[in-house]
Amino acid sequence: MASPRLRSLQHLDTRAVALPHGTEVTTRVERVVGERRVPQGSVGRVTKIEGDAVDVTLVGVGVVRYARDEVIPRRVGQALYAVRRADAWQLLRPCVVLESTVGSRAWGLADEGSDTDLRGVFAYPFTLTTGLVEPPEDLVSEDGSATYWNAKKAMMQALRADPNTLEMLFLPNARACDPIGEWLLAERDAFVSREIHGTFGRYALGQLRRLSQGMRLHEHRSLLLGWLREDPSLDLDTVAGKLADRSAREYPSRKDAVAQAKEHVKQLYRSLCDQGLLPESTFVALVAFAGAGAADLELSRELRPKNAYNLLRLLALATSWLAEGTPTFEAKGAFRERLLAIKRGQVELDTILAEAEAMVPMLEAARESSKLPERADIGRVDKLLRRVNEEVARRFANAVDGPFGAGAPEAPIAEWAD
Repeated sequence: MASPRLRSLQHLDTRAVALPHGTEVTTRVERVVGERRVPQGSVGRVTKIEGDAVDVTLVGVGVVRYARDEVIPRRVGQALYAVRRADAWQLLRPCVVLESTVGSRAWGLADEGSDTDLRGVFAYPFTLTTGLVEPPEDLVSEDGSATYWNAKKAMMQALRADPNTLEMLFLPNARACDPIGEWLLAERDAFVSREIHGTFGRYALGQLRRLSQGMRLHEHRSLLLGWLREDPSLDLDTVAGKLADRSAREYPSRKDAVAQAKEHVKQLYRSLCDQGLLPESTFVALVAFAGAGAADLELSRELRPKNAYNLLRLLALATSWLAEGTPTFEAKGAFRERLLAIKRGQVELDTILAEAEAMVPMLEAARESSKLPERADIGRVDKLLRRVNEEVARRFANAVDGPFGAGAPEAPIAEWAD
């Protein structure tokens, strides 16, 4: 069955729509970077926007700057998503009721290059809750620095002890933009429970382990490209054998290790093909890519030191919150200096993982002795959400000044999707 939608793509200009960070784009012009020609039709992802300038990270090349009309979303669906995201921001940004400055600036770990990131909560105007079209649950700014969740979604996340949501609610800089935001702050302790042991502490430890494994895979990919540049005659079996010899993971047999390494090579050329960097998903195309002078693959955002320092911070935060009953977000003293060193990439991931493992006994002890409730107070949260929805309806019925009353947006008109 077809689904209701907000708008059609019939008259969409893909050269003009907003491009959220991470959007996969195709270049419309040729560029020369150093001695390398970057052809028209190259595929990359948006990493920065400054006015009409767009920085695009191209695999094997790095960051290249283009004018906005020199790149287009690679897929029509991405263009539609970008339009809906921009429309939602325009429509509902006035309905934000609570906002916090999050990230390194809230943790006492900011440097000159740190961004200012915002998280918060918005409420739906009554007009958006009465029709067929489902209103958006998230608002995200074009540059990705600000994210707001609908009140119900934020409450559901907080009930599950989601770290991002609880931090947004409990940071000292949390500020209400509306009386509804004041209600959320007044009731925030209803969301706290010993479940932060898992969502903060155990989650951070698991992510650090995956981060360490991911870094090793990245190093193997760089080695692989180097081998193929030096000797294009290498075949898939030989390369897989060389990778298997480098792996620190134990396998039942060498045959199993080589099979896993071969699958890793296949995943690499499939991924590069999906990104438009290889003409076909084959080992032969990968060899040609390496031989053409491709630089080492860009380190993914998930593998950057920023993630490691934040995960170690989460582990420490969970331990202290469980033990003391209240959160302390700003890092201080020797622990702060250690996190900054990790952030600067001065500590090996294996060392960070060992430090995290050493913190586990303290985390478990804090969980056992914690005076926090076993689960969040769902009844109290349910009453809070009802109060928010009733207040929004009251303001609309009484045409109170503001985005929830006299200034509420018109309800979107549903259309059939093609």
